[in-house]
Amino acid sequence: MRRTRMHMSDALVSPAVGGALWLTAAGVARHAARRLEREEEQRLPLMGVLGAFVFAAQMVNFAIPGTGSSGHLGGGLLLAVLLGPHAAFVVMASVLTVQALFFADGGLLALGCNAVNLGFFASYLAYPLVWRPLAGDGRSPARVALASVAAAVAGLQLGALAVVVETRASGISSLPFGPFLLLMQSIHLAIGLVEGAVTAAVVLAVRRARPELAPAGTRGARSVVALGTAALVAAGALSWFASTRPDGLEWAAARAASGAPQPAAGAAHALAARLQRATAVMPDYAPPGAPDGGSRWGAPRAGTSAAGLLGVGLSVAFVVAAGLGARALRRRAARRP
Repeated sequence: MRRTRMHMSDALVSPAVGGALWLTAAGVARHAARRLEREEEQRLPLMGVLGAFVFAAQMVNFAIPGTGSSGHLGGGLLLAVLLGPHAAFVVMASVLTVQALFFADGGLLALGCNAVNLGFFASYLAYPLVWRPLAGDGRSPARVALASVAAAVAGLQLGALAVVVETRASGISSLPFGPFLLLMQSIHLAIGLVEGAVTAAVVLAVRRARPELAPAGTRGARSVVALGTAALVAAGALSWFASTRPDGLEWAAARAASGAPQPAAGAAHALAARLQRATAVMPDYAPPGAPDGGSRWGAPRAGTSAAGLLGVGLSVAFVVAAGLGARALRRRAARRP
């Protein structure tokens, strides 16, 4: 049983739009790396484990009743609440890079779009403008729950809007703006409600484990172990229960399409596809040559587990490498006269 792809593919993005969003994401990543504080650098183990947790959580698509679609957690808001916005964007960008390079999940040309859509809006808009004012000091479970749901919905609505705008700007004429926007916003409203509930549950669980620590200050060993264990369980076993329905983006695009699909294509797309084929060791989260289908839902699948556990390890490695790179960047900037 193959996994549905979860992020924008290169077929939805023109070279101009993809290049512009690559530059945007690179600029945000540089800004985030330079703004990481010393205390945030000390949370590198937690950053790595949370990256693994987000990778694993995104493997577990959940069915959305009455739609024929499925959704998955974005994770950007959870990262921002527990790490702060700058570390959150660094972690999200690292996870998306692992997914695109090694699992062909999301296009390489569209990587900048996915980083902005899933990372920027949650970290730099939904978290400071919605979550923090509503959550206050984070000590009230009711306020944390309300803030998490509202901010998750806001972040995903902005991300869904950005997908539609990016697709429109890329000239994908088979996806009319109005219907595509309506479908994207409605399906991501449902996904946002689930994401908000999960975010609140994780944040409150971390608070119970380390009650003296405020959100964005968590660094306890117990939290790292618990989140790491959850990541391994989700990637190694819960992924067997992922919905096989198309994810929200695929569902909305299929329903909005007017006429035959007209994906963006050209030399840049061919180059990106060749690079991705060369780097993707387990495309679609399965070993090469694994049967497509044949296993019942929930049945143990060694290939899926192997892909999940590999992704967990790679996510930790990429996040830690990014954090160390950010430290080196800031120290070099500090030495300049």
